[in-house]
Amino acid sequence: MGEHVRVAVVGSGFGGLGAAVRLRREGITDFVVLERSDSVGGTWRDNSYPGCACDVPSHLYSFSFAPNPDWPRTFSGQPHIRAYLEHVADTFGLRPHIRLNHEVLTMRWDTDELRWRIETSGGELTADVVVSATGPLSDPKTPEVPGLDSFPGKVFHSARWDHDYDLRGKRVAMIGTGASAIQIVPAIAPQVERLTLFQRTPPWVLPRTDRAISTVERWLHRQLPFTRAARRGLLWGIRELQVSAFTKHPNRLGLIESMAKANMARSIKDPALRQRLTPDYRIGCKRILLSSEYYPALARPDVDLVASGLKEIRGSVLVAADGTEAEVDAIVFGTGFHVTDMPIADRVVGAEGRTLAEEWKDGMQSLRGATAAGFPNWMTIIGPNTGLGNSSMILMIESQLNYMADYLRQLNVLRDGGRGGRVALAVRPSAVHAWNRRVQDRMKRTVWNTGGCTSWYLDAAGRNTTVWPGTTGEFRRETRTVDLAEYEVLRVRDGDRDGTRDRDRDRDREPVPSVVPRAGSAGAAGEDAA
Repeated sequence: MGEHVRVAVVGSGFGGLGAAVRLRREGITDFVVLERSDSVGGTWRDNSYPGCACDVPSHLYSFSFAPNPDWPRTFSGQPHIRAYLEHVADTFGLRPHIRLNHEVLTMRWDTDELRWRIETSGGELTADVVVSATGPLSDPKTPEVPGLDSFPGKVFHSARWDHDYDLRGKRVAMIGTGASAIQIVPAIAPQVERLTLFQRTPPWVLPRTDRAISTVERWLHRQLPFTRAARRGLLWGIRELQVSAFTKHPNRLGLIESMAKANMARSIKDPALRQRLTPDYRIGCKRILLSSEYYPALARPDVDLVASGLKEIRGSVLVAADGTEAEVDAIVFGTGFHVTDMPIADRVVGAEGRTLAEEWKDGMQSLRGATAAGFPNWMTIIGPNTGLGNSSMILMIESQLNYMADYLRQLNVLRDGGRGGRVALAVRPSAVHAWNRRVQDRMKRTVWNTGGCTSWYLDAAGRNTTVWPGTTGEFRRETRTVDLAEYEVLRVRDGDRDGTRDRDRDRDREPVPSVVPRAGSAGAAGEDAA
């Protein structure tokens, strides 16, 4: 089947590019990065809506091994983050490995050859190991609304913004009040004739203390790198100290709620409007949003808030569940992504012939957010229960890159110290179940499970398969090395005429150490605590 590579990485956002950098630093150059689009950037390429920016400080929302002393603002906008990712691809020599316009159609595990057979829109290949870095915010979710197909105006999702459509002078409906919507609303309100926001559930919103980073600060960060490291460390440390309030003591979040209410009161003078904008659940249960412009935009006379979800569409008239109607020319859906039902799962076929989606039909489960039972030599970046409620996902990504690197080192030792042939690691179902029991037991006390809301953190059964119930430092310790006791070793021996694997796992296992010494220096990708 054409080309064969040691590692195939799927996706070229932070996770995919980070994996590619780590592979090169481990001395692995026989790999490809499969990207379905025509450029790198992942969610920061796809989300280009007006006002798009990050709600994590710039110096924390970047790789520890690729610091940027020249961030222009404390909270970076989408163009700067996308440019940063392009810079990473260039600086670390990743371009020759990246296959643009190669959407993965199927990935199927070959149990006889112990390799993945991958079909893409640009051709076929095989790989010893697959690292899936498609991310949870890659496939937009648009609700099925009766009458949507017959709506005569323009319709698009915030993650697929139509820049050719001019909103000026139009009557626009914004559906949803998540992280994207609270940035879009203040950005487009001054342009449109009238903006109607359909709010199913109000969010908690804190001020976003964004400002320009001065020339002096940037000079210091370039000339004295320890100042940049200190800034990053401080940002990280503050967020680590906050974690216990989310995971163990949700009642301590009352002070934060008071700050959010004060933020609202500064801009919203109408008591009735304030009441409709005040959540009835504990802050932190849903993602806390940051904006200093959202509430002022809602106070504008040409912006209407409908405190009810969209129920149906009759021609150009949108009807809310409470009966409120609004005639509009365009609809923008800010309704999130397929997070707990990732579409890539339908395209991954494991050792028993079942898709990952079928294996996860009762809820996503993996070992340490990385490996799934029944899918040998397959890893995911930002897998189940690796999300965060208050810090930078780049910290979690780098921890998983540590795990990926050690996984590959263990495969090397097993291959080179064994009797020849190909080797695979298959995570034991018992290890996956034990890990997830621990995670779910800890989840019971968290604000995400006890805060009284329904969020995208929860799957269809109400199980939190998204968020990590601990600190980023703790997760880093849990993913620093691979414990071979949690895996079975599969082999195809050289000289096997039928190419079948040895099914006697105990007889086939080698006396290898459970922890392989790390290659390279302490400054390798992902080694920094913050």
